[in-house]
Amino acid sequence: MTRRPLSFALLLPLLLSAQPVATDSYLPALPAIAQTLGSASTSLTVFALAFGIGQLPMGSLADRFGRRQVLLIGLACYAMGALAGALATTASMLTAARAVQGFSMAAILVCARAAVRDLHPARDGPHVMARGLTGLGFVALMAPIIGAFVAQHAGWRWVLAGMSFYALVLWAMCWYGFAETRQETHTQAGSVREIFASADFRVWGLLAATTYAGMFCFLLLSPMVYIAYLGLSPELYGWIPAGGSLVYILSTTGCRRLLRRQSLVRTVQQGATLSLIGAGIQGLGCWLLPGHAWPLLLGHAVYCMGHGIHQPCGQAGAVGELPHLAGRAVSWSGFIMMLAAFCLGQTAASFDDASHTLGAWPMVVPMMLAGTVLASIAFLWLPKLKSQPNPQSAAA
Repeated sequence: MTRRPLSFALLLPLLLSAQPVATDSYLPALPAIAQTLGSASTSLTVFALAFGIGQLPMGSLADRFGRRQVLLIGLACYAMGALAGALATTASMLTAARAVQGFSMAAILVCARAAVRDLHPARDGPHVMARGLTGLGFVALMAPIIGAFVAQHAGWRWVLAGMSFYALVLWAMCWYGFAETRQETHTQAGSVREIFASADFRVWGLLAATTYAGMFCFLLLSPMVYIAYLGLSPELYGWIPAGGSLVYILSTTGCRRLLRRQSLVRTVQQGATLSLIGAGIQGLGCWLLPGHAWPLLLGHAVYCMGHGIHQPCGQAGAVGELPHLAGRAVSWSGFIMMLAAFCLGQTAASFDDASHTLGAWPMVVPMMLAGTVLASIAFLWLPKLKSQPNPQSAAA
């Protein structure tokens, strides 16, 4: 049967959405998993660690064997890992299954992001990634709501089974519709030293890692804060990350509009201001109104506005100067992103106990730190870059 390639504009958001499907829909199930197996947060952090480490070999494999082959294998393993998690009878089995799923997801996202650089010049990268992340936002909007409903009415195992079904459908779409994007002219040898020698890679990679690390601390600790500490039901909690995803959708759309009107640096500076203000609102809420949810919700929404600007700009900018090393540059950028998230998340989680004596501070302080670092990058480091892409020319 002859394959008819699908539009990459359709496949990109679905491929990128493998991440929120695996994380956002999983969050409402964490308390139920903890009651059944005795542990839940470890499976999420190990998933993140496996995803981060897995990106390193996947970048080299995608550069050597092509995006299509690595992508299809990653989707198949993602589906099997999720199904194994649904059948787990111990916390260790669940953690191992999630590790396989995280490692497999590395292949999916590395190939998707590398394909963006294969198909589009550097100046178009932020626009293309913003479109893809807007689609991701729609999936992330529904994932926690569906995950909460399924976890409450059918059980947490069906949440993982749903992840497996999503990956199988996407595998079929890519089998029939994803054509190889790697260019032969971009397969020449290159070194990791060349990647890290790029000032653009360092600054944009750090930007993407910092904003995601702050968001990951929310993903990791918000179920404990809102459900265990503030007393919200799992189903009601599901609307909180969903609301953040809605803000994220609007922000990625706004990012594209801003890039048409002004410079990339100016856009990122505005995003950093939003990130810092959002984290500050949460900090003031913890200090002046402990036990109240609305300052946390408001601050999270403002932080998500900045996050929707930083992610497309950071992910596209990190690989913009390195088209011949797109797979490896994407993999190292993703590894740094997940390593920062894992380290910051584990440190923050160590301050949260069963009695929640520190309230929401373990979730909020890392986001305040991320906002401060983002502002420093945007206002002190980015203006010094010698090469500045001009995304305004990619308005179409």
